[in-house]
Amino acid sequence: MAGLKRPFWMHQLVEYILGGGLVAADIQSTEPLVPGTVGGLLLLYASCTKSPVAAFRVLSRRVHRVIDPVVVLVEVVAAAQPWLAVDVAGRASIGAVAFVHLVVWWQSTYTERVPRAQRRSALRGGSAPRSARSEEHTSELQSHSFISY
Repeated sequence: MAGLKRPFWMHQLVEYILGGGLVAADIQSTEPLVPGTVGGLLLLYASCTKSPVAAFRVLSRRVHRVIDPVVVLVEVVAAAQPWLAVDVAGRASIGAVAFVHLVVWWQSTYTERVPRAQRRSALRGGSAPRSARSEEHTSELQSHSFISY
C-alpha cells in the first residue's frame, strides 16, 4: 500500500488548488465570508510547509501530517456550522474540499527527500564530499591533462 502513496509536492499542489477554488467560489458567493476565509487559510497553510513548491517553509512535513486532519475537521465544521450565514453552494464547496483534502491526506507520503549530495556520499560509502581529493591525486590528474600537438 505504501507504494501507492503520492509524493508530498502533489499533496501540497492539491491544497493550493483547493484553497484557490474556495477563494474563487467566494468571489461569486452571496455569503462570501466563510468560503473565502477557509480558502485563504488553506492557501496559507499549504504555502508554509517545507517542500519544493512552498513559499515560506516554516512547518516540517511531520507537523503538516499531524495538522492535516485538524484542518479537514475545521473545513467540515465550517461547512456545517449554523452561526455564520453560508449559502448552499458555499457549504457544498467547503464539504467537497474537506472530502478531497481527507483523501489526499490519506494517500500522501510525508517523507522528506535526502539531499543529492548526501545520497551520493552514502552510495560511495564515505562522508567526504567529492571535491576533497588528496594532493597526490590532484597532481596526478594534472600531470595527465597536457595537450600534445
